[in-house]
Amino acid sequence: MSNSFNQRVFGCAIIKSINSNYNADFSHQPRTLPDGTAYATDKVLKYSIRNYWDKVLGEKVFYFKSLSESMSPRTLDETFEHHFGGEILKGSKKNDIRLNVLKNILTCLDVRVFGGTYAGKTNLSLHGTTQITHGINRYNESVIYSEQIMSPFRNPGDKSEASTQTTLGTQSKLQEGHYVHHFSVNPKNLAADAERVGNDGITNDDVSKLKEGLRKGVSYYDSSAKAGTENELLLWVQLKEGSKAVFPSFVELVDVNETKEIDLQKVSEILAQKHNASEIEKIELYYNSKTTTVINEPKGSEFIEL
Repeated sequence: MSNSFNQRVFGCAIIKSINSNYNADFSHQPRTLPDGTAYATDKVLKYSIRNYWDKVLGEKVFYFKSLSESMSPRTLDETFEHHFGGEILKGSKKNDIRLNVLKNILTCLDVRVFGGTYAGKTNLSLHGTTQITHGINRYNESVIYSEQIMSPFRNPGDKSEASTQTTLGTQSKLQEGHYVHHFSVNPKNLAADAERVGNDGITNDDVSKLKEGLRKGVSYYDSSAKAGTENELLLWVQLKEGSKAVFPSFVELVDVNETKEIDLQKVSEILAQKHNASEIEKIELYYNSKTTTVINEPKGSEFIEL
């Protein structure tokens, strides 16, 4: 019996960042839009989820950095060989290699969920079942500050043997942010490729692990730069099987007010519209009731502690 997940989902994940740097740019500053609003790419959330799947759940994750015996990052083909062996990439026909690569990488959770592009000894592009948008800070301020830090080592560029100065640097952080990432799940995105190689596509078990990653992945990934960044809320709106309803991005519909309450009024109004409410199977709302205050929750939503 197939364990395929066949329903579409809309939702949002909110990431709280206090005196932290959730997603730095290449100058090590928190990323900002031209108007100064802090934002984060979808990649940082996906990375935290992949890291959680790999480190906590022990899942095989394909699009994830790994090192060779010589401590060098593996190429795409080397990563494939690491997981599945090299013989698959030595087939005599290009189509055989492509189908074999497809069959194997679809055994990886992150490929079934997020898709990916393979541009090595063969070429593939898989449309992931789950699409995540950039996260936008919905708190009314995006205050960034920098502070100097000191290394315990002398700067090797200083040729003076008498120098006693150690290296100075800076680190930048956002004072407070509540990043809202919209996401959608559509199993049909992957259906044709999965059927081609006899794969079930995204499964009910995959969806449970996706939810877990969206609830815990950012909090689990703790570093000096990201200390203070954690999962705050997950809204999961699951449609009835066969529903053709489409919802707008929830990013601009979520507000975080001056008292740091998460206001879901605008989301609730859209979900409550008659033509939308009849298409919804369930609404799940995950957050920590001891640390997070949510107002104007969608009617009929099931609250679950994060």
